[in-house]
Amino acid sequence: MPTPSLASLPIRRLTLRDLNACADLSEDRGWPREEHKWGFLLSAGKGYGIDDPDGGLVTACVVTEYGAQEHPALGAIGMVLVAERHARRGVGRRLMRHVLEVMGTTPLTLHATPYGRPLYEELGFKVTGRAEMLRGHFVSDGALSEVTTRAATAEDLPGILRLDHEVFGADRTHILTRLPAFADQLRVAEEGGRLIGYAAAWPNMDTQVVGPLIARDTATAKALIASLAASTDRPLRTDIDVRHEELLGWAKEHGLASVAFNAVMTYGISELPGDWSRRFAPVTVAAG
Repeated sequence: MPTPSLASLPIRRLTLRDLNACADLSEDRGWPREEHKWGFLLSAGKGYGIDDPDGGLVTACVVTEYGAQEHPALGAIGMVLVAERHARRGVGRRLMRHVLEVMGTTPLTLHATPYGRPLYEELGFKVTGRAEMLRGHFVSDGALSEVTTRAATAEDLPGILRLDHEVFGADRTHILTRLPAFADQLRVAEEGGRLIGYAAAWPNMDTQVVGPLIARDTATAKALIASLAASTDRPLRTDIDVRHEELLGWAKEHGLASVAFNAVMTYGISELPGDWSRRFAPVTVAAG
């Protein structure tokens, strides 16, 4: 029986049953397997992929929607991967066109590497920002912050949801309610009993990824990062909006080094909703 052409293979929705196949695909492209992150994204978002007749996946991606379920305010695309043996044959383009068709008029965003950016530009995405990835062991200078931080409790969740909606510009309840199980740490900053920021740190291979990071100002963001770092021996990793120059400089002074830059791209909107000045880092670049 002849092998079917890639163009004839159907695109289908992925589920948590595809977790191992997605991790295998990551490994095939030289990425970490990231089962923890794949599980989070497949449960909170919508995965799409093409099955390989010889086993595994030809390609995959995940779309995380924010806002009302019937009419999402924003969709974030991430984990766009094509198996090495099928690369450069138009499969990724076909999958992305399918996602664009499925999402209809919903505005979209993604973080693009220099490698992937030309394809997204061809499809109509525009560069609207940049994020700098930092990684390293945080070195404390021993200075005491004037900002009070503490571990979040269940009673903090309503306040976190309100603050996040205000800053992010769309409802992320389905993501944030999964954070206590997904993250190793979830901390809040407060002033006079009022919530002024929150941040999580979650495990990814040998690092702790800091994100999301929502804060009233840079001082609050610094306090949250320092408090997360104080409770782990692992290197930190995070993706900071490059407009937050003061925070980037401070993080580098405290042991984190620049690893890469990604382009923040949008489709259907000229800029992301919400208040960028209080949005310092995404949950993950795969989910915005």
